[in-house]
Amino acid sequence: MNSTSLQLFLFLQMALFFTTMSSAQAAQANSKLFREYIGAEGVGVTFSDVPIDSRVEFHFILSFAIDYTTSSHPSPTNGNFNVFWDTENLTPSHVSAIKARHRNAKVALSLGGDTVAGKHVNFSSTSINSWVRNAIDSIVQITKKYKLDGIDIDYEHFQTDPNTFAECIGRLLFYLKQNNVVSFTSIAPYEDDSVQPYYLALWRKYGHLIDYVNFQFYAYDKGTTITQFMKHFEIQSSNYKGGKILVSFGTDQSGGLSPENGFFEACARLRSQGKLHGIFIWSADDSKKADFRYEKRAQSFLAS
Repeated sequence: MNSTSLQLFLFLQMALFFTTMSSAQAAQANSKLFREYIGAEGVGVTFSDVPIDSRVEFHFILSFAIDYTTSSHPSPTNGNFNVFWDTENLTPSHVSAIKARHRNAKVALSLGGDTVAGKHVNFSSTSINSWVRNAIDSIVQITKKYKLDGIDIDYEHFQTDPNTFAECIGRLLFYLKQNNVVSFTSIAPYEDDSVQPYYLALWRKYGHLIDYVNFQFYAYDKGTTITQFMKHFEIQSSNYKGGKILVSFGTDQSGGLSPENGFFEACARLRSQGKLHGIFIWSADDSKKADFRYEKRAQSFLAS
């Protein structure tokens, strides 16, 4: 073998080595995590209704616990959370049963949400210290009663400044993780000038405590294309730098990139780049009428 042939051989070997390394790293970065919000709409959906593929990591997210009173005219409680999900069909015994039946299933709760009794759920606090104290007490009680694994933050309306929100939520997450009350945390922001500043403030100060970013890609316009979706993903990956950005769609006729228009093709592109950190769906309540067809497809995609 002459020197030119040897150089070419070594170059090809190195190219193959780095290609293999890149493929291995990409595969390592991808995830088989599937998450589903459940219980917000009172349609009688149960954990056992939802198909669970044994090949994925499955998170149910109970929707919602809200720091409002449970009266006919709910009002803010400064961090004293109450359960507002379907408590008839999603009980502590149901949580225990689904986790016993499916070893890959975990159950979390989400805080906040969009509305309660037809009005916006506003994040408001009398003071940071009092809100955090009340939130810790009430959330610990709920998580212990239901034997929950994680917590999600999904406030969408605010009556305070971003720094107060960041400190309240950040200190709550710190306590819950430090004391092993929960094993994973997530936030659920979306692209809106009245929402993003709050989550970005939280991310800058306490991002190290947040395991997943359940970004609401279905809050973008209907008819979003694959190219637009990929651009949105890159922008949000930059906003929440270093975070595990989960992709999503809604089964409630909301916007974004739908499965019919190429959602799973976009997921395949992200997977080839090592950037698919998981998929979540809003929500099981809406999916029930179509027999959870997209839950099955999403989990099958992740497992393949």
